[in-house]
Amino acid sequence: MLKQGLELKQTQKLSPLQIQTIKLIELPIQELEQRVKAELEDNPVLDDSPAPEKEDSDDEPRDVSIDEMDADDPIPSYKLRVNNYGKDERPQYNTFSVKESFTQSLLEQLGFRNLSKHDHDVAAFIIGSLDGAGYLRRDIDSVVDDLAFRANIESSPEEVERLLSLIQEFEPAGVGARDLRECLLLQLKAQTQTKEVQLAETILRDYFQEFSNKHFQKIISKLGLSEDEMKAVISRIVKLNPSPGGQIDDSYNDQAQQIVPDFVLDIEDGEMRLSMPRFSIPEIRVNKKYAELLAESQGSSDRQRKEAATFVKQKLDSAKWFVEALKQRQNTLKSTMEAILEYQHDYFLDGDESHLKPMVLKDIAEKTGFDISTISRVVNSKYIETHFGIFPLKYFFSEGLENQEGEEVSTRELKKALKDCVDSEDKRKPLTDDQLVAEMGKKGYKVARRTIAKYRDQLDIPKARLRKEL
Repeated sequence: MLKQGLELKQTQKLSPLQIQTIKLIELPIQELEQRVKAELEDNPVLDDSPAPEKEDSDDEPRDVSIDEMDADDPIPSYKLRVNNYGKDERPQYNTFSVKESFTQSLLEQLGFRNLSKHDHDVAAFIIGSLDGAGYLRRDIDSVVDDLAFRANIESSPEEVERLLSLIQEFEPAGVGARDLRECLLLQLKAQTQTKEVQLAETILRDYFQEFSNKHFQKIISKLGLSEDEMKAVISRIVKLNPSPGGQIDDSYNDQAQQIVPDFVLDIEDGEMRLSMPRFSIPEIRVNKKYAELLAESQGSSDRQRKEAATFVKQKLDSAKWFVEALKQRQNTLKSTMEAILEYQHDYFLDGDESHLKPMVLKDIAEKTGFDISTISRVVNSKYIETHFGIFPLKYFFSEGLENQEGEEVSTRELKKALKDCVDSEDKRKPLTDDQLVAEMGKKGYKVARRTIAKYRDQLDIPKARLRKEL
């Protein structure tokens, strides 16, 4: 049986200004600069040309103030300078590089090989098929099919194998491998073929499973090795890079993505000084011809003039919302970062991780009065430069647990203590998770076994059996 009824719901609709502010808060400083440039290009009412340095006259129209402009006023006030972020026309940013995908590096190396256009195109397609770690995770037949259907290139498994072998000669060594064993073998192949390197190749080729499971005594027995020989081979293999795609030589750093810190923290006479890079918002004014058009259209009965006035009014509103959203973004970011500094005061003075308190988004939301969603947007993709390094804001947020004194400590402090325990253990008899619980207890941390296992995984620390060394 169907029933009909009325239901009253209360909903909140965001204003254009609120929507604009939310979008701008999410942007890191470099993307914000691009966003401002795009707004200037999209909104013909906005003008970023230098202001004329001459006296205003009654005969010449002047630039309209966005803040003071009123479309209902036939004689608006003129002149505006929006100067939110400082006067530098082109400020100098402090930047640091993050590693880029090595695809460009491989394509450049490919360009130095004397190949036909067909072979070059097939090899370039293979390079584009490598994953972020530098591996080819697809079988050769699938690559041949992809070449035909996606690139309209006829090829064969033998041809793809040949060109993949060529790519496997490129730097960094190990690139183009189809699994970990092949990746490590390619790196050994590129090294000087000493007896130790050849022995490492034999072990990886014929005893890879035993080596992965650290059944070293079985390998020693089968190959008739001494413990010293096995130790030398292990030392050689563990120095190889299992993820060549994650590494880029310094010669490619000029192509790396540049990260601009959104905040800079200095310590002066023991006091923290927070600043934001002087991002230059151009001096924004209303273009003269639109000011004239709007003034002339006031009270007109002409349809075209009215339509023109409506268009200009819409663009004026959009400009005003954008400028105000920029101001609100600046204030929101500044207030949030100041709250984080206050909450983590001791840590920011010296950078000692043991001083980093447990902190979640809710803690900063309560201090600032902003919504948790707003804090999340501020924290996302933002960086701060300190005297002890450059960090994403997300770095300072972590859950917490109690120690034996009932004090709350951050998960980062717990992970550091756990790593110290593992680093100092006897590698011939590595500590099990239960033993790590006991060791953490000696340090004053109450941690369950399942928590140890979770933190171990997050720190990429293998189980005790896999940490065993000779």
